[in-house]
Amino acid sequence: MLTRRSFVRRSLLAAALPLAGCRVRAEETAATRIEISLAQWSLHRTIYSGRLDHLDFPAKSRNDFGISVVEYVNGFFGGRSMDFREAGKNATYLKELLKRSRDAGVVNHLIMVDDEGPLADADEKARRRAVEDHKKWVEAARFLGCRTVRVNLHGNGSSEEKRSASIDSLGRLGDFARTMGINVVVENHGHESSDGAWLASVIRQVARPNVGTLPDFGNFCLTHPWGNPLEGCEELYDRYRGMAELLPFAKGVSAKSYDFDASGEQPLMDYKRLVNLVKASGFQGYIGIEFEGPTQPEDDGIRQTKRLLEKYL
Repeated sequence: MLTRRSFVRRSLLAAALPLAGCRVRAEETAATRIEISLAQWSLHRTIYSGRLDHLDFPAKSRNDFGISVVEYVNGFFGGRSMDFREAGKNATYLKELLKRSRDAGVVNHLIMVDDEGPLADADEKARRRAVEDHKKWVEAARFLGCRTVRVNLHGNGSSEEKRSASIDSLGRLGDFARTMGINVVVENHGHESSDGAWLASVIRQVARPNVGTLPDFGNFCLTHPWGNPLEGCEELYDRYRGMAELLPFAKGVSAKSYDFDASGEQPLMDYKRLVNLVKASGFQGYIGIEFEGPTQPEDDGIRQTKRLLEKYL
């Protein structure tokens, strides 16, 4: 039943849609349920091979998989050194991507940012430079109507030095992003960041409302930088404990998947248990498909992951 307050709120949102574009649609859907999005990394083999252009990703997501919310990877843009604060071809590139996503009826939700410097580095000069280098992707996210950028906490130093460095970097970047209405989230993505308790303590001490986590089902390997158990992990953090520790700070969830078994399940993890942890946490927002199987076709892996999520959601 609609209360008077909810009726007025929905009426105001509907009136604002032509002005606010995908931002309002993204926030409204995310505020009411868990919705499936598609991470661009799911198609990394297809993109690297040249069979799919980055600019065509939004249309493929909607037309081939029926998914209307997307998560980009910064390395697939027109160049990692792009400075979106300057006029020229880079701004034109962003305008074209925005146009194509709108034409496809797709919500731009998130940009995953890699290779822009060590935010967890004990060296202050290197850390400050990394914060500056991440800012252009915050600005790109705002331009595209995204709500969130995902960053990594990598760098040199002891675990405690990295903790202090991470708190400093995330505070600075979070303050910058907050002026643009953008969230900054950290993924468990190797080394200390794959330790759920360590990462949760960092986010807790940053204490910014727009700084949180992007818990990933698969990246809990402590001894491999990318946390892929298919490549041999010597020390694996308990993924179910880690998800429970990171979900209270989640502003998105990454549903990592690998090659499927004959029953359509993930042999490396208990997907039902993971999805139930997400639901039990009270999380509302986007859960992004990130298929990473090395042998099965990417399109098939995306569809199978979607079916598995829908089954347990």
